[in-house]
Parts: sequence; C-alpha cells; structure tokens
Amino acid sequence: MSALLEIENISKYFGNVIALKDVSAHVRAGEVTCILGDNGAGKSTLIKVLCGLHKADQGHYRFDGKLVEFESPRNALDVGIATVYQDLAMIPLMSIWRNFFMGSEITSGRWPFSRFDVARAKAIVVDELARMGIDIRDPDQPVGTLSGGERQSVAIARAIYLGARVLILDEPTAALGVKQAEVVLRYIVEAKKRGLGVIFITHSPHHAFPVGDHFVILRRGRVHGDFRKDEIEVERLVYLMAGGIDLDNLKSAIAEAEESVP
Repeated sequence: MSALLEIENISKYFGNVIALKDVSAHVRAGEVTCILGDNGAGKSTLIKVLCGLHKADQGHYRFDGKLVEFESPRNALDVGIATVYQDLAMIPLMSIWRNFFMGSEITSGRWPFSRFDVARAKAIVVDELARMGIDIRDPDQPVGTLSGGERQSVAIARAIYLGARVLILDEPTAALGVKQAEVVLRYIVEAKKRGLGVIFITHSPHHAFPVGDHFVILRRGRVHGDFRKDEIEVERLVYLMAGGIDLDNLKSAIAEAEESVP
C-alpha cells in the first residue's frame, strides 16, 4: 500500500538549536502511525511541520504522492490534514454544536440574508457523534460539561466531518485517567476503520501499542527506530524510548571505571 503522507529527511533549525534532523516517516490510509518520544524529543516541532505551522529547512514533504509546501495550517486542512491539539481549542461555556462548527459554520438562505442553520447543525452533530459511538443527550449542553475523553472525541469527530484524510492527534491521552484514555483510544481505532491515516503523538508506549500499526521513535530530534507492529514488543518500545541503549553504555562505562580502580 502506498503512503498517503510521507516526509523524507526533514530537518528544522532554530538558530543553533537542531529541533529535527533527517526525520523520515510515512502514514498510510487506514493505519495508526504512532510518533513516540519523551519531552524534548522533537514531537511538537514535527507536528508543526506536518500541519503547516512551520516550514522545514531541509527535506521533502509529500501528500498523495505529490510534493507539498504549506504556508499555514489552513492550507494543510484544505487538502485534508487536520490536527487536534492537546488543549483542543474549545470554549467550555459554549454548546457542543457551536464548538463543533466554530469557524466552519453552515448557513441557509442567500447572501446577504443567509444565516447560521442551527437546526441542521444540531442534527449533524448528533449524527456524526453517533457514528463515532458517542451518544449525547443534548447538543446544547456546554462542551465543558463533557469529560476529557468525550471532548477529545468531539474534536476527532469534527475533524472527520470536515473532510480530514490524515488526522494528527497531539498527546490526546496525556491528561486523562485510565478510563477516559480508553475512550479516546477506542475512537482512534474508529477513525482508522473509517479509512483515515492517523498520526498519534504520544509519550506513552502503553497507550500507543494497543492501537498502533506503525511506530516511529524520536529522540533528540532524530529517528531512533521505525517498526511495524509485528516487528517489536511493547517492552522494547519502552526500552528504546527511555534511552535504554544510553543507560546500558553508561552502566558499562561505570563498571569499567570501577574495575580499573586499584
């Protein structure tokens, strides 16, 4: 299967700071690609390059096999690359349906007499969330009354409705408890089943492994591993993310130093 999105040897610098160096990865439709890394690994910078917020200083970016260069996140969204950030960019006191259509309002009537079609918007929200397995009692309820997992799920459903083909999720389970994280992971699988290419950014291999098909490990802005699911076990993911090789080298160096002491 050919890649829907592909980056090749992407590098990004901020002055003398190397944020990304020769990063290559691909995303296929109907798969979850997990980008794993600890704090400072380069995950946030990679998200910003993928969604058009930053331009790469080097490397190639292809979407549907064609070279692309985005001027803004709106350009990326126009071709079908949607990003759901950790803070969700939702207004807690505003209704679910209003948050769902914020910036993408549907109207009825002809200009200059067109108006926001509230009834249709509410019906669409109920239907789209139901398709994701989310049963909401009242689309008028403030989005802030939903749990963290439910708010993440609303954001995912919104991106799918607006035509996303690639869905980038920025640490969606980071601030959630066990049960709410399970809710979000279930909706990630649902997005995959609907044919989207999902990029799941996380520092938790235990969240990534159950849903992931492909794992890319970032450390210090570089790729330190690229595996299909049948090529690696979760324990190995943890080891590589935690810098296990560096720890092993450090232990060896300490052991050699101790042996050399008379």
